[in-house]
Amino acid sequence: MNEAKGISAFFKMYIEGIKNMTWGKTLWILVLIKLFVMFAVLKIFFFPNFLNGVADNEKGKAEYVAKQLTE
Repeated sequence: MNEAKGISAFFKMYIEGIKNMTWGKTLWILVLIKLFVMFAVLKIFFFPNFLNGVADNEKGKAEYVAKQLTE
């Protein structure tokens, strides 16, 4: 029973801390925007799906990769 009280007290501490943040909420919003830009926007420009332009099916893609690895 004491373990359950300890766990609930632990979570209550974090919930109260998040509720009482002033600058923290703004910083978390900035962090989330930055992560969105990094993973969504930059992926489109810097990590195109190259294999779709090389072959239409899985077998063709596998052959292309095997050829590139053995050369």
